[in-house]
Amino acid sequence: MTEQQQRSDRQHTVIRSLGLGLITGAADDDCSAIGTYAQAGAQLGYKALWTAPVTFPMMVAVVYLSGKLGQVTGQGLFNVLRTHYSHRFVYVVLAGVVAGNTIEAGADIGGMAAAMGILLHWPQWVLVLCITAATLVLQIWGSYRVIRNIFRVIALSLTAYIFSAFLAHPQVGEAVRGTLVPSLRFNKETLSILVAIVGTSLSAYLYTWQSNQEVEEKEEAGKHTVRERRGASEGELRSGLWDVVFGMLFSNVVMYFIILATAATLYASGKHDITTAAEAAQSLTPLAGRAAGLLFTLGIIGVGFLAIPVMTTGAAYDICQSLGWKNGLAYPPSKAKGFYGVITALTLVAMSLNFLGINPMRALVISGIVQGFSTPPLMMLIMIMTNKPSIMGEQVNGRVANIFGWATTLAIFSASAGLVVTWFLQ
Repeated sequence: MTEQQQRSDRQHTVIRSLGLGLITGAADDDCSAIGTYAQAGAQLGYKALWTAPVTFPMMVAVVYLSGKLGQVTGQGLFNVLRTHYSHRFVYVVLAGVVAGNTIEAGADIGGMAAAMGILLHWPQWVLVLCITAATLVLQIWGSYRVIRNIFRVIALSLTAYIFSAFLAHPQVGEAVRGTLVPSLRFNKETLSILVAIVGTSLSAYLYTWQSNQEVEEKEEAGKHTVRERRGASEGELRSGLWDVVFGMLFSNVVMYFIILATAATLYASGKHDITTAAEAAQSLTPLAGRAAGLLFTLGIIGVGFLAIPVMTTGAAYDICQSLGWKNGLAYPPSKAKGFYGVITALTLVAMSLNFLGINPMRALVISGIVQGFSTPPLMMLIMIMTNKPSIMGEQVNGRVANIFGWATTLAIFSASAGLVVTWFLQ
């Protein structure tokens, strides 16, 4: 490799590390995740902090392998499934993923509306309609490049949670102990939170989004056919790995500080249950100051405008690829009417869930549990596919990738199974 090629490779690594991984990591900390982490901190206190470092390598494994699949095959996840598996099987997997994405998007719309209501004092239904309209405009009339750059900026709104945690004045000794010493009670309440954390930090929409963004990046570079997009150099895969590590570290740090902020305030004051997204933010104000409550609120609003399009567009990718329809944000609406029609339909369905009288925060936690049950089989599929030479050629998983990948698969299956056991025991 020449010096110029090495310099180009390093530049590519830096650019990617500020790009796709950051967007995916921020989308992982959507309103559902924020609600789940806040509930974990309020219910378990500092004893929930160990879940952040434990889930970090799992998050890296999930997103890296999904991205690698897209890089090497030049296709999105469900295009690969459709090519190598029966259509009936693909539709079963599709149903679970689309349902999870839509429920979580609906919960996120409700969570955003509740948070915005603190600042604007508008009727909830007006805020829900405004949020839905704004996300649709972004997805339908914004180009892939515009959407990607807007998402990068929005992702930085999550730093609000780091500041809010410091303003909460946590007890350092207890925080360190809770981080380094895992604590787990085998009961329904604790395992429900654990499964919700696993489900929302390893949500199914991350798998399809990352694989499809790798394809979109190649489309952006002028590679418009599968043959042109197929294959990735070792340097590109290495860049993809560092991109994912950076993005998931960002996501995980935010997760840690959300738990820390609510543990230092809500749990410490005896408030162990959160009923609305607005309550989570409002409760911080008298305990940690107005600035902490405001930052918490702004974080929910900011990341919602990133996460909702990721979920609905991700589900649209999955549906269109399963049906063999043209798909991708690189296409204008006139050339991919089915794709943008599906985005619109899913967004409207997600919006309509907010008019069924379901408590927003409860819906956020429930959606995390739903993701916890839909994620294990999808992760197993990705592990199988990334180890098949017929799909990956010579770039099947190495030993390290397999160790982390299968350990992650086992962990998420175990978490879901543990919750089921507690349902029968209690």
